[in-house]
Amino acid sequence: MELATPDLRGAPAWRRQGWVRTLAAELPGWAAVQPPQPLPAPHWVARNEALAAELGWAGWLAGDGALALLAGNGALAEGPWATAYSGHQFGVWAGALGDGRALLLGEADTPQGPLEVQLKGAGRTPYSRMGDGRAVLRSSIREYLCSEAMHALGIPSTRALALVGSPLPVRRETVETAAVLTRVAPSFLRFGHFEHLAHTAEDPAALSRLVQTTVERGYPELAGAAEPAAALLQAVALRTAALMAQWQAAGFCHGVMNTDNLSILGLTLDYGPFGFLDAFDPGHICNHTDQGGRYAWARQPQVAFWNLHALARALLPLIGDGDAALAAIEPYKAAYAEAMLAAWRAKLGLRDLGGLHDPDGLREGDRALADELLRLMAQDRCDYTITFRRLSGFETAPGASTQAVRDLFIDRPAFDAWAARYAARLALESSLDAERALRMNRVNPKVVLRNHLAEGAIRRAAGGDFGEVDRLLKVLARPYDEDSGTAADAGFPPDWAQHLEVSCSS
Repeated sequence: MELATPDLRGAPAWRRQGWVRTLAAELPGWAAVQPPQPLPAPHWVARNEALAAELGWAGWLAGDGALALLAGNGALAEGPWATAYSGHQFGVWAGALGDGRALLLGEADTPQGPLEVQLKGAGRTPYSRMGDGRAVLRSSIREYLCSEAMHALGIPSTRALALVGSPLPVRRETVETAAVLTRVAPSFLRFGHFEHLAHTAEDPAALSRLVQTTVERGYPELAGAAEPAAALLQAVALRTAALMAQWQAAGFCHGVMNTDNLSILGLTLDYGPFGFLDAFDPGHICNHTDQGGRYAWARQPQVAFWNLHALARALLPLIGDGDAALAAIEPYKAAYAEAMLAAWRAKLGLRDLGGLHDPDGLREGDRALADELLRLMAQDRCDYTITFRRLSGFETAPGASTQAVRDLFIDRPAFDAWAARYAARLALESSLDAERALRMNRVNPKVVLRNHLAEGAIRRAAGGDFGEVDRLLKVLARPYDEDSGTAADAGFPPDWAQHLEVSCSS
């Protein structure tokens, strides 16, 4: 995107032929040009210089032009755009929704490929539905930190480039201050974009064009497919299955898995009332407004499959046959089961022995071994992250101590019985303790963004001290390293953290 004012000439060179703009021109009502609302007295809260360097923009964030642009105060030659989407919220059709506080600046060429650049919190749009279009500093810090934390964990996610604050008051449960988050992704397309066109497009070819463009830009391996809509649906199902397995293995709870919050590219999108598990509870609900527990940790894989059914219904006009649409999403179940087994094996340091030692029996035995550990962890409320991290130090030598992980359990005899079965399984593959520990520590993080860590950064930022945001970002960028962060970063949550509540407005 070319920039219209001289003070912004240091910005990255935006593409003039961005695909979202092409779609906006081709699909009336799908996107609207919407200038951002000026943000008074903007100031930097955080700048992700590491990401900027990855994108080929090293040094750009240090300029005043970047601050103006990313606060929504810079004049642009064209755009920005807000897009319309629809969706199911908490399982109920909510109709037309859209980017109520997000504006797409455009698409940029980067060494990582074409990326969309979006401002979140830049003011009202045609889709704000009586909202103010603003984001508050509290929730913006949480998304800034968590999207980068997820990336460092190897989980597909939107990324956070910068965070701008302002003294502008914004009312949520209380009066807070405003912020604008800059986030980047190959695409911000959601299941809800497809639902929207299926329900509202006057042009019947609009949905087909969206499918075609999504294949071209997000799933090029599907080019030339005889049935592009069905092929896309199946590919989305497989990516979603992989993402769900990664969420479950990391102990991550999204909190609001509405169809408008699921990415068509299989990215983690829209960090609102998210949370990482502390004391393990499969029924943990991280969003206190989710009173029915629809989006509890253990239900996330099933909800994702439900959402895929909604996407299948949206694509049915193109697929034509209900059985074919259902067949396209059916591989989700097997793909999720396989990805989850691989994840549990990795977290337990178990290898897939292939054709040796009754592999089918081992597969079921390994699932049972993981399930039994989770049952014991839930029974004794063991800390999810700490338990798996300590398990990497499990020793199989006769007389070796398992005290570090054993101390986490109340029912010691039950743990000892499990540990004996675990040791026997490790012996089956002649597992070497030191080598296995290294492998396990590459998949079991030492540090995750627990709510109390984010809360500490938020409280300091409210007083004008943004140093903790920067410090935490550096810690979360190395979640598996033994020397990452302090003992408190990797330790048990304090008692006061048990009373933290996170809602959709977070």
